[in-house]
Amino acid sequence: MRNRIASLLLGTALALGASATAMAQDKAVKIGVLTDLSGLYADLGGPGAVVAAQMAVEDSGMAAKGWKLDVISADHQNKPDIGTSIARQWIDVDKVDVLMDVLNSGVALAVNNVVREKNAVMINSGAATSDLTNAQCSPNTVHWTYDTYMLAHSTGQALVKAGGDTWFFLTADYAFGHALERDTAAVVVAAGGKVIGSVKHPLNTADFSSFLLQAQASKAKIIGMANGGGDTTNTIKQAAEFGIVSGGQKLAGLLLFLSDVHSLGLKVAQGLNFTETFYWDLNDQTRAFSKRFAERMKSKAMPTMVQAGVYAGLLHYFKALEAIGGNPHDGAKVVAKMKELPTDDPLFGKGTIRADGRKLHPAYLFEVKSPAESKGPWDYYKLVGTTSADQAFRPLSESACPLVKK
Repeated sequence: MRNRIASLLLGTALALGASATAMAQDKAVKIGVLTDLSGLYADLGGPGAVVAAQMAVEDSGMAAKGWKLDVISADHQNKPDIGTSIARQWIDVDKVDVLMDVLNSGVALAVNNVVREKNAVMINSGAATSDLTNAQCSPNTVHWTYDTYMLAHSTGQALVKAGGDTWFFLTADYAFGHALERDTAAVVVAAGGKVIGSVKHPLNTADFSSFLLQAQASKAKIIGMANGGGDTTNTIKQAAEFGIVSGGQKLAGLLLFLSDVHSLGLKVAQGLNFTETFYWDLNDQTRAFSKRFAERMKSKAMPTMVQAGVYAGLLHYFKALEAIGGNPHDGAKVVAKMKELPTDDPLFGKGTIRADGRKLHPAYLFEVKSPAESKGPWDYYKLVGTTSADQAFRPLSESACPLVKK
């Protein structure tokens, strides 16, 4: 009897040991790019985000080290219910380990809960809401590229200091727009300015005339566009038709992307100030990556900061997997390792990921060049100022994230 028990214990130990070894050696990773493939944000994320993920896989060198990496993608159509449905299907059935991009703040906040529940990973480069690393932070999520707090403090503060002390907000009526208006309004008031009104517009609307007339009638010095993508470009184009800028008011692009400036053209976009954390022409490394990226795009477009964030975030994720040695399926463990390791990639440079999941790197205040200043295709920006990584994002002393120890 004693020998039988010993044999059973030995068999159990061997089985557990074999299982642990198999887990440690599990080097199969599935990457899901959840983005807007067909709507108003498709140019700033979309197919380009998928290309960026594929480039990260190739550049990581992981395949030569025995890793099997697969990239799939899906269109969430900017609807939280569709986004969460895809996320559940991916994690439960398709065994997706990490969700990338996740444009649209409403979708991102909803998917954030699914990823935490399922212990997967989300590296968000597309959504703007700062709530992802504040009240709704998660041990399974890293917010990589930018957020509404950073945008507000860089662009908003600069404009108030330059004399833009009265504001009217034109705001996309969902989580992103609300967060951007909230964070920018707080900065404006703290800097001595005044918010004299706001109006909400539906996502992906075609006619901004009634909203722009309200903004024009307010006589505010600054009309803050708390929207993005196609909504921003349509706002700017229609504002020109109403003579808003020529009438003395200034449009503030609180979130503007390279793809937006390209769509508008320099004649319309010139003089706009806005903040980004990546620009293709910043240095030799960003130029080298961007040239390779453009060659793979049908449009030959240079990458936006969202697409750059997909590439850089995924490279750091791979570094964490290598450090762990395998088993990518424990999302919280992988994210903890990502926070432990310093970041260093060719697009955003050296940085860190804080306890709240916020990736830290510099923010750049740009101004759109005039047609005469541009030296060629995609030469659109001139650098006005830089905010250091430790100053660009919400300080932990103001954080409501439960992961932050105070």
